[in-house]
Amino acid sequence: MHSITVPALLGRAQPGPRVGARRAPSTDPGLPNPKFVIERSIPGAGKLSAKELQAISQKSCGVLRGLGPAVQWLQSYVTDDKIYCVYIPPDEAAVREHARQGGFPANSVARIRAVIDPTTAE
Repeated sequence: MHSITVPALLGRAQPGPRVGARRAPSTDPGLPNPKFVIERSIPGAGKLSAKELQAISQKSCGVLRGLGPAVQWLQSYVTDDKIYCVYIPPDEAAVREHARQGGFPANSVARIRAVIDPTTAE
């Protein structure tokens, strides 16, 4: 299993070619872009300081600006040794390109098929 150290994660983003032809976010309410959850193995993630989390967030946003509006980062959940991120991209390739350019691990990328919560039981 690949993991990345915090100092490497805070390093400089790697420039690279843009992902090839991707469709823009759908304006048709019947055809929304899919959501994906990304698992990033980062030992010690839960011990990152507010400044370190800010630096990682700034780096991610910088890469996203370069990729254009087709890829949206919704939020991330920081646990002890992993960060789980939710994105709305046109496809999995866009998520992986963001990870490559930012130097972020993307140990698992899974399309979200449904969202449930307590109201689902009603």
